[in-house]
Amino acid sequence: MTGKDAITIRNIAEEPWQQFPGHFGGALSKALVHPDTTGSTQLDYRISTYQPMAYVERHVHKVQEQVYHVLEGEGIMEVGDEKRVVRKHDVIFLRPGVWHSIQNTGLGDLTFIVVTAPVKDD
Repeated sequence: MTGKDAITIRNIAEEPWQQFPGHFGGALSKALVHPDTTGSTQLDYRISTYQPMAYVERHVHKVQEQVYHVLEGEGIMEVGDEKRVVRKHDVIFLRPGVWHSIQNTGLGDLTFIVVTAPVKDD
């Protein structure tokens, strides 16, 4: 693969914010690298901004690993039975099979990158 087919360049400012299923209260994301946006088959890369009190419901991935990188703000990440404060500069790695959620408990927006692999949770 060479040329235009080998690379996709997207400008984050041009991409729409979306509220995906299971996300509530102003939990918005931009799917920057995803099968629907780039044809990616192995990687999902998103930037998310959660307004105060916004959250994603508890969920689990069968085979997917996730990395969260908090860019701004503060929140609570629930992992299994444990609740942990996460804030700017924190990087969180989640293994498959772990129930988790994240909620903005701060006064300003909680902004983070989420990388998920593989794309499908089969």
